[in-house]
Amino acid sequence: MDWGSVAGLVLALAGILLGQVIEGGRISSLLQPAAFMIVVVGTVGAVLLQSGMTNFMNGMRMSRWIIIPPEDNFHVLMRQIGSWSLTARREGLLSLERFLPGIKDPFILKGLNLIVDGVEPYKLRQILDLEISAYETDQRLAVRVWESAGGYSPTIGILGAVLGLIHVMENLTDPSRLGSGIAVAFVATIYGVGLANLLFLPAGGRLKAIVNREVFKREMLADAFAGIASGDNPRVIEERLLVFQR
Repeated sequence: MDWGSVAGLVLALAGILLGQVIEGGRISSLLQPAAFMIVVVGTVGAVLLQSGMTNFMNGMRMSRWIIIPPEDNFHVLMRQIGSWSLTARREGLLSLERFLPGIKDPFILKGLNLIVDGVEPYKLRQILDLEISAYETDQRLAVRVWESAGGYSPTIGILGAVLGLIHVMENLTDPSRLGSGIAVAFVATIYGVGLANLLFLPAGGRLKAIVNREVFKREMLADAFAGIASGDNPRVIEERLLVFQR
């Protein structure tokens, strides 16, 4: 679990709520179901319209990475690649077949299968590069869901504020109903700006960094697989991999 992300979210919310209390306000005054409905449901609808159902659902599934990111296993991969390259050098490429049953990562499994099948190194690299490109495109479209939410929610918050003011203007003759309209107007703006800058945009930036790291890892693996298929010395492969660690 990424405790830094958890702490950041808690601090952001605590800062807003404590500031409200210190200024003499009540936390309950920030709880406005109508404003929440306008901002959250409106934002979800706008993002869904832009992204489509597939990308939207991918973005929702990706949200778990904010708290529990993929394992940072570069050093483990380095050791595995070293073992594969030494085995291939000593016993031939077909000897890598015995590693296949223990592989769960689809990209690694595909790379080793291509080596075992005797695919030419340049063809192997082309295939893996296409896999990386497709993966990166899909993941960035999913991240875009969060970035789009951060762009839409402040505007929809302003829309909620205007709707609240319209409610106020319609009830000028009934002072008892003015308070709820004004509350919706201001709280909708808070929800829109707050969600964008405390959740949606930070989450999008975080997920983008994770995707970059995952793409980088696949590029490292593709280079290693091409080197193994070419029969490069394991020491040469290791030196190339060290470049990816800088």
